[in-house]
Amino acid sequence: MGYVLNEDQMNQALQELKKSYIVYAPKCFENGGRFSDTDCIRYGEIHSIADVEFEKKSEFSFKEILTPVSQTLFYFTEDSVQEAQAEKKGAVIFLRSCDRHAVRRLDDMYLSNGPADYYYQRVREKVHFIVMGCTNAYENCFCADMETNQTSAYDAGVNKKNGVFEMDCKETWIDDIVKKYTDTEKDVSVEFVTQTQTHVQIPEKIDYRVSKSSIWKDYDSRCIHCGRCNFVCPTCTCFTMQDIFYTDNGKVGERRRVWASCMVDGYTDVAGGGSYRKKMGERMRFKVLHKILDYKERNGYYMCVGCGRCDDVCPEYISFSHCMNRLEEGMKEVEHND
Repeated sequence: MGYVLNEDQMNQALQELKKSYIVYAPKCFENGGRFSDTDCIRYGEIHSIADVEFEKKSEFSFKEILTPVSQTLFYFTEDSVQEAQAEKKGAVIFLRSCDRHAVRRLDDMYLSNGPADYYYQRVREKVHFIVMGCTNAYENCFCADMETNQTSAYDAGVNKKNGVFEMDCKETWIDDIVKKYTDTEKDVSVEFVTQTQTHVQIPEKIDYRVSKSSIWKDYDSRCIHCGRCNFVCPTCTCFTMQDIFYTDNGKVGERRRVWASCMVDGYTDVAGGGSYRKKMGERMRFKVLHKILDYKERNGYYMCVGCGRCDDVCPEYISFSHCMNRLEEGMKEVEHND
């Protein structure tokens, strides 16, 4: 069912939601940017609909709600282990279509890629999604070419238009809440981007021979292995483990799961002092081919959702979309060499 609500009505519905859920959305953190006098758009808990940033693109994804940057798994002493408790409330997340598609990728990696990840699963089971209408593509977005610009997988969808909010409530639980605060019903379709300024074209017959192309060497000197691209990506899932000790004897503390990055030093270190993919071009090759070749062979669709955040954040102006477009050049090179 579709409804139209003004700001006050939306806030009333939001307050009822907050009784059972923590509500997250992209919001502006003033002076929270990379420089002291700049703002940052990222996900955080909201308390009114005015907190939600509908117009600007979030610099970080929703990912840290489902998989925190640093997550305590359990506490330990010399002779006991106690599991860290999960948040009792569920979560409602406002997000755009590309990020909703990214949730599917996270589900694949954490729930279907072998035994289900317990810590992800217990959070994911209590999460609901409100998809935000997105009528204008942002700089570096290429969601349309990745076929992630539209989705129907949501509990509710919302368009903000001319100071009012149009809601498409697909699930009964949220429909029951919203209709308490408005008498205005309307057929609502969530508005989605249909084209972007940035385009990608991935070769249909790409295969692993492209890993031998010389295109990857171009990134040896350009990339500074900061890992920003991985941390803003909504589909990167790599992590490492850290034990934090409270006492000098090392027998009391906690184990944490912490985000990791395939682009930074130390990621491929192994016992005995070995380290793989030391060159940055090799790391770029691994990341790109995992996103658009290996993952697709296993799941039938690309891992990358075309949000463009990696391009937005790279301090060296390395474009992931441009790299994807170079794959055809790489395939022609290796075919010629063969």
